[in-house]
Amino acid sequence: MQRLHGRERIRVSPLGAALLLLATALLLLAVPARAEPPKKIASLNLCTDQLLLTLADPEQIVGLSPYSRDPAMSWAAAEAARYPALSGGAEDVMVLKPDLVVAGRFERRATRELLARRGLPLADFDIVRTIDEAKQQLARMGALVGHPERSAVRIAAIDAALARARAAASKSGLRVLAVSRRGWVPGVESLTSSLLAAAGLVNAASELGIATGGFASLEEIVAARPDLVLVATAQETAEDQGQAFLLHPALQRLYPPEKRIVVPEPLTICGGPMLADALDRLADALGRVAP
Repeated sequence: MQRLHGRERIRVSPLGAALLLLATALLLLAVPARAEPPKKIASLNLCTDQLLLTLADPEQIVGLSPYSRDPAMSWAAAEAARYPALSGGAEDVMVLKPDLVVAGRFERRATRELLARRGLPLADFDIVRTIDEAKQQLARMGALVGHPERSAVRIAAIDAALARARAAASKSGLRVLAVSRRGWVPGVESLTSSLLAAAGLVNAASELGIATGGFASLEEIVAARPDLVLVATAQETAEDQGQAFLLHPALQRLYPPEKRIVVPEPLTICGGPMLADALDRLADALGRVAP
């Protein structure tokens, strides 16, 4: 052992040096390398379509669900038109040979099993029922596609919209019933209910005994007498019988435009970046409707 500038130097034999290098190499191999983001991703679900379109690079997307281009359902329909629309089955997905398939947990069992047999990685996403769950899915998809910074920006936008909605909740405690075609009502265990609660409102579906979603008759809605109704459109003419339900004279009398909150359906079908817009529209509508 020698001293050099007040420090001790340890002499190492050639064999010791070789063993030290080998140990260092083995240690580096033991540390998992960061996985490369998938280069080819296919989506089989409307909601995973929209997450993918928001967070992935365009060149990563090789195909989207059959509903991705439907403007009545998809918040990102215009952007989705740039990509191939898949059938929803496994066959056309397998032809694309994606590195990752993203889908809803309740996609067709046969499709899922066939993809699994072919060894295609599948990432499942559950139905979103709360704003927190929506933010979690944004974070998860951001990590999957290799862009967590993009999901962080979208989550921050939702949080900012939440703050604006809470600040606008001057009509706190009002009972609101969301009603769509043919009297469909999202229940208390739904994303719509979470959005209403964020603005200090109460989902009147609980009074109808509707938990996750169901149809309510005209008589049930009239008897419940919510303070306001939430609808997807301010349209004053009906294109079919489903839309005509919302324009029934009894509902129009009880709920004229000043008692209707309008939030387009593509903003509430899925949980994702569109929730910031949904919250802002809800807050804006509360400033105009009359209790």
